[in-house]
Amino acid sequence: MSSMRVVEAVEEFLVARRAGKPSPHTVAAYRRDLLGVVGCAARALRVDPGAVGVAELSGGVMRQAFAEFAAERAASSVTRAWSTWNQFFTFLVAEGIVEGNPMPAVRRPRAPVREPKPLMGEDTPERLLEALAQGARKARDPWPQRDLAVLALALLTGLRSAEMLALRLDSFSGRPGERRIRVVGKGGRTRSLPIEPPLEALIEEYLRTRAERFGKRPAGADPLLVDNRGQALRRGGLQYLVRQCYRHAGVYDRVARGTLVHALRHTFATRLAEDGASVTEIMRLLGHTSITSSQSYIDVTASAQREAARANRTYGVVCRLGGGVAAGEPVG
Repeated sequence: MSSMRVVEAVEEFLVARRAGKPSPHTVAAYRRDLLGVVGCAARALRVDPGAVGVAELSGGVMRQAFAEFAAERAASSVTRAWSTWNQFFTFLVAEGIVEGNPMPAVRRPRAPVREPKPLMGEDTPERLLEALAQGARKARDPWPQRDLAVLALALLTGLRSAEMLALRLDSFSGRPGERRIRVVGKGGRTRSLPIEPPLEALIEEYLRTRAERFGKRPAGADPLLVDNRGQALRRGGLQYLVRQCYRHAGVYDRVARGTLVHALRHTFATRLAEDGASVTEIMRLLGHTSITSSQSYIDVTASAQREAARANRTYGVVCRLGGGVAAGEPVG
């Protein structure tokens, strides 16, 4: 049995995960989940976290650690941590560092089904884009063409924040009017999305104004989205830009708390479902690996809910009574 300390094994695990090209956010989540549970295990063992050895992580210790870890966390966070630890032990077994994986002895909580949180209000996407097209938002250095291109790109492709920020000029291919964009998603998986002429025109106009601003036409490996200094747009900058665009359009109160850019992705997918896209089409366009994630958009669409409500037999009674109510006659 190995005498390796857990903190050392964690670093080896994270190095091994780099082959899959995870985002910095994903790596940070791995480390946070692993070290958070190590702290709980250390208290169960009554030792310093840095002194916990992998050989000490028995099923009983892991149950105690997860019981404490779960006390003040949402079920979804505990489920994610359980999955991370399961991967961690699978790695340790494969490397011959431990003989077995104790995680089957730890109860895995059932995470609640996440419902999509699109922009609220049927006309909100149109209102948002029209407000940006009609005038620049208040800023020290307004750039309406860039803002409009960013919001339209998100609403018409459903890209995740990290996917948008990773786009380069050479991510685009195809002839004018038949463009496609190559997207690198989670786990380094790629997909190709169509770019229709109206969106292509907005992106071209943004690139034209970008060339005027900085005196150079972007090309090749240059990032597609940049800030007002011409540097690659980062996650915080993208969130700030989207938030300010919501405020400019007067729709900030129509955004579910904690969504921002993701609300645009949810809006894209929800509209696909409402317009009749199949779960397979939604899955491919969003880059989901599980059909369950894509199915959630179909399950909560307004059209699906309305059809289910219409099937309620009580509506038959209401229909028969409707004529009398309309005529002002008493019901009963």
